[in-house]
Amino acid sequence: MEYDVFIIGSGVAGRYVAKTCAQAGLTVAIADNREYGGTCANRGCDPKKIVMGPTEVYDLADNLEGKGVAKLPKLSWKKNQKFKKRFTDKVPPGIENKLKDLGVTLYHQSPKFLDKNTLLVEGKTIKAKKIVIATGQIPRSLDLDGAKFLRTSDDFLKLKKMPKSMIFIGAGYVGLEFAHMATRYGCKVTVVDRGERALDAFDADLASELVRVSEEMGIKFIFNSEIKNIEKLSENYRVNYKQGNNNEKIKARLIFNTAGRVPAIDALNLDKGEVTFSEKGVTVNKYLQNTSNEDVYACGDVSSHSVPLTPLSGIEAKVVSENIISGNKEEIDVPLVPSAVFTIPNLAMVGLSEAEAKKRYKNVIVKHEFPSKWYNVKRSNEKAYGYKIIINKRTNEIIGAHILGPHASETINLFTLAINLKLTTEAVKKMIFIYPSWSNDVKRMLY
Repeated sequence: MEYDVFIIGSGVAGRYVAKTCAQAGLTVAIADNREYGGTCANRGCDPKKIVMGPTEVYDLADNLEGKGVAKLPKLSWKKNQKFKKRFTDKVPPGIENKLKDLGVTLYHQSPKFLDKNTLLVEGKTIKAKKIVIATGQIPRSLDLDGAKFLRTSDDFLKLKKMPKSMIFIGAGYVGLEFAHMATRYGCKVTVVDRGERALDAFDADLASELVRVSEEMGIKFIFNSEIKNIEKLSENYRVNYKQGNNNEKIKARLIFNTAGRVPAIDALNLDKGEVTFSEKGVTVNKYLQNTSNEDVYACGDVSSHSVPLTPLSGIEAKVVSENIISGNKEEIDVPLVPSAVFTIPNLAMVGLSEAEAKKRYKNVIVKHEFPSKWYNVKRSNEKAYGYKIIINKRTNEIIGAHILGPHASETINLFTLAINLKLTTEAVKKMIFIYPSWSNDVKRMLY
């Protein structure tokens, strides 16, 4: 078989390329070694938010217990999982049917490169003029004795019942988000990390406050720890670790690897395809074309150029599609990318950190506070609320924003607009927002 375009991976990036190229009249095939639809829709962003939903209700009720809420709601993991499946079960067949209707040929296996333009998939030798790698990322493997006992984020989202206890190895996005969810569903949670703090990519002051409120709700954190091994006991698993000069141990019913994710490229035999790559992913140029095999493109989380966020995958896929269809004319231009941790409260950021801003600009203004007496905080009795806004003193433009609080993942979008449009603090303060709303606090953060 021979195709104009062969795509590996059916997530946001992969299926966009498949759809666009098929609509342009090219012969297209796509392959995935798992259910069609990729991580975000099947086992990532979307189902995660569904699991989070009831915990948001519980948290607000907890804040207002005795202040209008007479009794806390009871969360049901089992019923929530059933609700979640209404969304996830429809994804693979829906995507497969749409691709088939476009004339795209589907394969259900991870291809392997045989040479620059040849793949082996489902026992068939496939030739392709252009090959697109859009395989995303997978959990990072941990090289330690007993690693086979570790579960992943996929396993967490498929749990049939919530265990009495669990340990997360890694205090990043996934570890913190799942720790918050599991705790509110009644699980005793411990988060273990080799570093000094949680969420290295986020503002240290706000992350520290998030850890504080997490501890108050019952999550235990163990930092500066080196895990030695994992043992299976009769009912539990035991993590043996070293902290300083002391050998310590902790046990739980389940242990999850949340130590980050890496590009999913190991199974592709990239060397045989003369495809250059690094630990960051498939190496690409400004056209998202591989630097050694000009017939290979990469988009989404697997690209060395990418930030692992779904909206950027779609932008990269558009660039790849246009360059395959019309030749290399479209260069990737990464927009300002906001990011959020969906704990409760949310922690969100966009633009420069305080340290980055002070390196880049001669004079910066930092607006930082934990405003416990603001109206919105008091009306819903919030457990934590804080912000850090970075301003270029010379131009008075906003260059970075960091928020901890309810709906921070929404509020941060207003700062994304402000930074993209190079708005000054005065311009934002002159705007009229709905009062009372969390968004209205944006103006107050700039005084």
